[in-house]
Order: sequence, then C-alpha cells, then structure tokens
Amino acid sequence: MSAASAQGSRPLLPVRIRPEIVDDQAAVHDLTEAAFGRATEADLVDCLRASDVWVPCLSLVAEGEDGRVIGHLLLSYTTLATVDGLQDVLSLAPLAVHPAHQRRGVGGALIRAGIDAAEAREEPLVVVLGHPWYYPRFGFEPAIRSGIEAPRPVPDHVFMVRRLARWSPSLRGRITYPACFDGL
Repeated sequence: MSAASAQGSRPLLPVRIRPEIVDDQAAVHDLTEAAFGRATEADLVDCLRASDVWVPCLSLVAEGEDGRVIGHLLLSYTTLATVDGLQDVLSLAPLAVHPAHQRRGVGGALIRAGIDAAEAREEPLVVVLGHPWYYPRFGFEPAIRSGIEAPRPVPDHVFMVRRLARWSPSLRGRITYPACFDGL
C-alpha cells in the first residue's frame, strides 16, 4: 500500500515543522477551532500558553507550502503522583490539523517531531487521551501497562503513554491535569 493510500488516497502534504512563535497564536487558535468544530480545544491552548505548564519549544506548528500554519501540536506539563512524590511529565493535547489538510500526514509529522523534541529534552514520557486506532502507530500504548492511571475514569485503551529513553519503571501513579483541562 502506498503512503497516499494509507492516508485515504490523498497525497502526503509537504510541511515544515517548527516551534510556535507569538505571531502564530491567532492562526493556531483559528485552526484548532476549525479542526474540532468548537472553541473548547482552542481555548485550552490559550489557557495552557498562559500557565506555568507551558513549554514554548514544545508547541509546534506545521506550515504548508505557502507558509500558512495548517497544524499544531502541544506538549505541556502535567503531574504524575508517584510513591516518591510529584513528577512533571508531558501531555500531548491537543493535536489539530486544519480540516482542509487532514488525512495527509500533517498530524503524524507533528507527533514525530514532538516526540523527537521531547527526547532531545530528555523527558521520560508523554501521555495522551486519544483515539486508540491513531496513536499506537507512534509508539503509544495503554498507560495502565506502565502503571500510569488516568486522571478520571476512561477506558484503558484511550489513555495512552509513549515511554521515552529516560523512562523509568518508578514512574508509576496517577496523572493530574492542570486546571486548564477542567471542563473538557
């Protein structure tokens, strides 16, 4: 099967991935709202951006050939309560691709770049609450297998973790999301 077939017969879209800059904020908000069909996730990005869990170099945008922002991935800190205390770990949320550019590899390119950036920062893991048919292709697996519990009751297969090189088996416990996630 060709890469285009795997993406629903649309050709893969060439994109440039880079860290978000201040001038991207309005475009990120608009594309996130368009991708989700509501403002909730766009408002989440704005809230996280203004919080102490924000990691500027882990807010990534995808630019199309014309230089417009067509995708966004955010990795920000969340808290893992372990037996040894609290540990900051990364959470992937949200991932947004403008509807006109979906199913063309943009989201996958953002996830791979985000994982690479997290590895470069020597982060231990990334958690995500998402589609179990999508994230496993990037190495995510049910978090419960690593002893990590979701912050609220959800099916085990939708709360996932991607262990990174600095992961340790001692990183077990329950995730607590920042207040920005209240209401999602």
